[in-house]
Amino acid sequence: MDFHLSEEQRLWRKAVHDFVSKEIKPLAHEINEQEKIPQSVIKKMIPMGLLGMSVPEKYGGSELDAISSAIAIEEIAWGDGGTALTFEAHNELGCASVALFGSEDQKSTFLPPVTSGDGKLTALALTEPQAGSDLRNIQTKARKEGKYWVIQGSKSWITNAGEAAFIVTLVKTEPEKGSQGMSMIIVPIDTPGLTIAPPEKKMGAGGTHSHEVRYDKVKVPLEFLLGEEGQGLQQTLRILDGGRISVGALSVGIAQAALEEGVSYAKERETFGKKISEHQAIQWLVADAATEIHAARLMVYYAAWLKDQHKPYTQAGAVAKLFATEMAERAAYSAIQIHGAYGYSREYPVEAMYKAARLMTIGEGTSEIQRLVIARKIFKEGPLRME
Repeated sequence: MDFHLSEEQRLWRKAVHDFVSKEIKPLAHEINEQEKIPQSVIKKMIPMGLLGMSVPEKYGGSELDAISSAIAIEEIAWGDGGTALTFEAHNELGCASVALFGSEDQKSTFLPPVTSGDGKLTALALTEPQAGSDLRNIQTKARKEGKYWVIQGSKSWITNAGEAAFIVTLVKTEPEKGSQGMSMIIVPIDTPGLTIAPPEKKMGAGGTHSHEVRYDKVKVPLEFLLGEEGQGLQQTLRILDGGRISVGALSVGIAQAALEEGVSYAKERETFGKKISEHQAIQWLVADAATEIHAARLMVYYAAWLKDQHKPYTQAGAVAKLFATEMAERAAYSAIQIHGAYGYSREYPVEAMYKAARLMTIGEGTSEIQRLVIARKIFKEGPLRME
């Protein structure tokens, strides 16, 4: 493996970092307190291509390679974790579903407005109240009625549903076929019978919203089916493979921000007659966090590199997601410890970072699911090795 960041990727990292430093990080406290990303921020992301990272240029996207996408998500998360999750879900779940599996007409119709238009986002609806990680047990169904699909059911914890232009929805089109009878269907947000509940009241990550979505005889044209009927589960698993790389990158960004806050505070705070940065206990917290962040970033970049090389990356993505998300929680925890009581205060940013990091071990496949994916791949293909 001959891996290094290209000059273009380094310049991209600097451009996104500078943008986040100016437009997102100064607003992080406000975003979390008000639980809203200003529309002005979203609109400023459009000319940078941050709303179409997985979308071909002909449909208004920037069509970034996987490493560049990971870099962008990491930098946005460095500014604010909840904001990063909003745009990770938009790019890697909603947009990517259409970009990967959509017809020419679908891509031409649905992608340009959400990549270079009025700032509307996208969503992917998988989870249901009784079927979280168990996607084969979803109950939302779609039946054919003339020229339409009629969808009945409900979804839960759907990121961006309230701000979306459309929701890509996983349904059972042929329930008797089990996992081979599932399909993905594009559902425009203004379709009659579609109801978006108010945002869930969450522990943190105020910049991102999750909703219950109800489908009551929702009718959409047959041509809104993504790809072939019955391929929904396979499509979903491919989308989640890519999403895990991005959530890993997101977690690295949160951890990096937490480490920087901890280091900055340790250089200023004095106890027992000296800066706390001189205490060995604090130094060890910093050293452990820095080491794990570096390791996690390399794992994420390696998984992204495999994806760019069109090599299998399911195990590498799961490894990166598992390690990076759990690492981010440890790094944020250490940053709070360094701050002491102030770390528990909402006036200091590490409190919000910890709460955002906690979510990453749950979304897009819990840590337990990642361990299952990794173990099954090991038993089938052997442990992960560098290419």
